[in-house]
Amino acid sequence: MHILITGGTGFIGQAFINTFQSDYDFTVLTRNISTAKRTFAHIPSHNIKFISQLHELPSELHVDAVINLAGSPIMDKMWSDKHKHVLESSRWEMTQQLVDLISTKKITPEVFISGSAIGIYGRQGDQAIDEQHPKYHPEYSSHLCENWEKIARTACPLTRTAIMRTGIVLAKDKGALQKMALPFKFGLGGPIGQGKQYMSWIHIDDMVSAINYLLQSKSLSGTFNLTAPNAVTNREFSTKLAACFNKKARLTTPTLVLRLLLGERADLIIYGQRVIPTHLIDSGFKFKYDTLDQALSAIYA
Repeated sequence: MHILITGGTGFIGQAFINTFQSDYDFTVLTRNISTAKRTFAHIPSHNIKFISQLHELPSELHVDAVINLAGSPIMDKMWSDKHKHVLESSRWEMTQQLVDLISTKKITPEVFISGSAIGIYGRQGDQAIDEQHPKYHPEYSSHLCENWEKIARTACPLTRTAIMRTGIVLAKDKGALQKMALPFKFGLGGPIGQGKQYMSWIHIDDMVSAINYLLQSKSLSGTFNLTAPNAVTNREFSTKLAACFNKKARLTTPTLVLRLLLGERADLIIYGQRVIPTHLIDSGFKFKYDTLDQALSAIYA
């Protein structure tokens, strides 16, 4: 199977390619080919190719699957109008380009797997929600993801399409934990505000396994929450993360301070969603790390 992957040099993309480097061949769309080649120098050149523009795809290449993980990091910069345009264009325009390739039959993949995030639900309090939840809270993250998914769904009549609503992906020294863990290592970590907001997480191993499951399961299409079955409150998450470093989660970060530091981005941390991966579970997918204890124990073993 030959996979065209966007966002392949990102955290999740790298993990997927490294995990399945012996199973698939890859064409990676990347802005910096020289850096990408160094990142994947351990993979034989006949198993992985790199392009900087979609029009560089060889006409004779048959693409069996497309995995669309492209998107500028959402927490790296303040959400100014200028940066919101970057967040939107990196998701919406890339997805549209891929759909255009499929609709014009320049590529004819058997499956199109496209990214999204649980941010589409917006703030939902402590209510348990799954893919059937009918009402999204109107805020920026919801707007960003809703339009992203709308574009991806236009590929549905043309090929099997699966949309991944990803939660907080956990791995040691990468992704969210790379920034979150540092204060906890020094005993300075703790909950945000009252810590009642829910955090819906997934271990990186389950994340890449779920992507592969969607890739291989020919009967699956539609929307899938990529989160572990057991979301936890921010307070519980803080307590368990601190315990990994033999510390206590004593300090609380006031929401006002977070807003001053992060601006509108703080909403993603101050509020949360208690997300259930109903479609994955009902389809038969088995999580390796069902609970946060299992996930953190594996990461900080």
